[in-house]
Amino acid sequence: MSGRMRLAVCAALATLAAACALLPLVERSGWILQAALLLAVQTAVGVLGRRVPLARPLTVAAQALAGLLLLTVVFAGSRAVGGLLPGPDAFREFGQLVQEGAEDVGRYAIPAPATTGIRLLLVGGVLVVGLVVDALAVTYGVAAPAGLPLLALYSVAAGLAKDGTDWLWFLVAAAGYLVLLLAEGRDRLARWGRVFGGGAGGSGFAPAGSVPAPVRTGRRIGALVLGIALVVPAMLPTMDSGLLESPGRSGGSGGGADGVTSVKPLVALQDSLKQPVNREVMRYRTSTANTRDLYLRIVALDQFDGSSWRSSDRRLTDLPDELPTPAGLAPDVRADLVNTSVAASGSYAQNYLPLPYPAERVRADGRWRYEPEGRALVGERGQTTRGLRYQVSSLLVEPTAEQLAEAPAPPTQVLREYTKVPSSLPSVVARTAREVTAGSANAYQQAVRLQDWFAVDGGFRYDTEVDSGSDGQAVAKFLKDKRGFCVHFSFSMAAMARTLGIPARVAVGFMPGTPQADGSVSVGSKDAHAWPELYFEGAGWTRFEPTPSRGSAPEYTVSQQPSAVDPGAPSPVPDRSAAPAAPPAADDRCTAQMKKQEGCVPPAQQAGGGGTADDGLSPGAVAGIAVAVLAVAALPLLPLLWRGRVRARRLAATAPRRRGRAGRAPEGPAPGTGGDPAPVAERDAVVAERTLAAWRELTDSAWDYGIAPDEARSPRSAAERIVRLGGLEGAAAESAGRVATAVEQVLYAPRPRPADGLAGDVGRVLAGLRARAGRGARLRASLAPRSAARVLWELSRRRSAAAERLRTGRPAALWHRAGAALRPARPRG
Repeated sequence: MSGRMRLAVCAALATLAAACALLPLVERSGWILQAALLLAVQTAVGVLGRRVPLARPLTVAAQALAGLLLLTVVFAGSRAVGGLLPGPDAFREFGQLVQEGAEDVGRYAIPAPATTGIRLLLVGGVLVVGLVVDALAVTYGVAAPAGLPLLALYSVAAGLAKDGTDWLWFLVAAAGYLVLLLAEGRDRLARWGRVFGGGAGGSGFAPAGSVPAPVRTGRRIGALVLGIALVVPAMLPTMDSGLLESPGRSGGSGGGADGVTSVKPLVALQDSLKQPVNREVMRYRTSTANTRDLYLRIVALDQFDGSSWRSSDRRLTDLPDELPTPAGLAPDVRADLVNTSVAASGSYAQNYLPLPYPAERVRADGRWRYEPEGRALVGERGQTTRGLRYQVSSLLVEPTAEQLAEAPAPPTQVLREYTKVPSSLPSVVARTAREVTAGSANAYQQAVRLQDWFAVDGGFRYDTEVDSGSDGQAVAKFLKDKRGFCVHFSFSMAAMARTLGIPARVAVGFMPGTPQADGSVSVGSKDAHAWPELYFEGAGWTRFEPTPSRGSAPEYTVSQQPSAVDPGAPSPVPDRSAAPAAPPAADDRCTAQMKKQEGCVPPAQQAGGGGTADDGLSPGAVAGIAVAVLAVAALPLLPLLWRGRVRARRLAATAPRRRGRAGRAPEGPAPGTGGDPAPVAERDAVVAERTLAAWRELTDSAWDYGIAPDEARSPRSAAERIVRLGGLEGAAAESAGRVATAVEQVLYAPRPRPADGLAGDVGRVLAGLRARAGRGARLRASLAPRSAARVLWELSRRRSAAAERLRTGRPAALWHRAGAALRPARPRG
């Protein structure tokens, strides 16, 4: 293994060692295998590029292209051209995955599930850092600064970890960097030979036992970078909830230790709804038979900026034994007490606790804080729902249509805070709201007409492929296109309700789920949902359902509709010790209502014991894909690689034969000594071979730069033509003449004289041609050499020869010779 190749391997290993610090951040570690395989292919492309050799910027560009192709195949193959080449659709897919990954980073606690977006961020980050490290340490030969991207990779991981700096991973990353420094120092010293010292008055050689100056400098830089790696993570804040934001920490709007910095609570709904497998996130048992209204609410979004909704930054308090009475709930409104026992899946990590609304009492182990305005429970210091079992007592509020229609005006504070709309909101939103609700007698009728317009009468279509949108025209665009999913419907209805003076906000959580044969209810990732809540005095915050084919419209919004009671077996009172049963078969899970709503998952997709689509490809598949991508990426480089190989072989043939033992030349009679003529003929053949190899390389190099060979000319005339057309001067022109003279000696002299330095002469001619050519001509000569046509000529010659052998009946003789070669040889002696 050459020094440069060894250094490239060390650079890749150093990158992977630093990337290991990211392992504690994600549940599954399979992504590191993907990153290792893709990084190996990217490194191999760099090795090939330097071996050709390519210009250094071209080597880096080739590696970056290989990395992009690999990421395209693994993460956006279905949107790529031919499954490999990234087009506009593939780049849009990358943008969507990056956005989803950023949202997942913000909402999941450590360790987060390895969603597709998070895996793209991890694997792509490792490839980018690996490219920078390889470029600095190997391509440009400065390994010490390569510690900075390694430091960035480690510092991000250490800053996000629960306990700040993890010493084990720091030692792994530091060891990888030190190995890189040592490999780079060894390669540099090997290329320079014996190291000279710089001491005054010395002999010029480094004294025994002393450290050469380059090594001392490398050690100092390495010590500085490692010191920074220790200090920077210690100065970064520990992020102990979501990967990027942490509820319950100081510095929120509330200030002090009771402040809350709101995590972006809108989960990756679109990603969850598009997953092919409906992964179970929790299972519950409840004392009510009316599970159709038992939505599990995570958080309320009450701030509207014209394009998106988010939750306000509010102060957290300790979780009380009894939660306060819900705001606006009057005693004459029916509210039944419901007890629910919930068991969250081990793969579901959310720092907000899903609760039926409004909850009255919550019993949950762990560190949970209470946000009174939204009646939400927020995990503190890394507390999540992963594997949690908890009990909730809640109210099932069932107002009548008459009570909502006769509701008095909301309090001034509620009206002021929950009817705000920004001035940037397009006027079409308010105008459409007034047109849809024209003739309504009160706010309740307006709300019902808005719900029915979205769900039934307005011609809207449910479509998870529509982008959620994040600009000021998002709501107006949805009202025009009439295609979207629950985010669009809930956002738009809440915004339109506010323009009508109805207090509104958006709730995020889960639909009630699917009843099971054992009396429990299973809630899957496809049950993730968003819905609007409108405020009516006497009933408080009231759920509406504008999304078609999703959820269920509340009974108080549907005229003359009988109460829907689930036909399943009666549910027992929740038991704290009840554990989620095994997922049922597909036939049991897929009810008639789910079939109608196209919410069933085919049995083939459920195979594998509830595995998720986030697991990605297997390492074997990734390895096969990586090899295929490497092969495809190498196809355009084949002419370049072939030309470099041929040039190296020809110039090596021009070198004089090695001397014999102890520096003596090979024995044999010199020409003209009257000895055996066989060695003389052999020497002449070697001289001719060396000279003609140099001549072929010179003419092919000129051909690559546009000077086609002219077989009708003599060597001297051909050399003069190359000098004239190539604009060669000085040493380059003289070198071309010397090579032509050597060829004439071989062709015409009775006994040619050996010509030394032919490789150097050819190199000077090639350098002169390159210097006089433009940038385009240089790229053409390197990437698409014209002399590569000799390959086609050779293939054509061999095909003709094979056809001639077949015509003359020589295959039988060839088979006879092949059989003789395969038979075992007789023992001799």
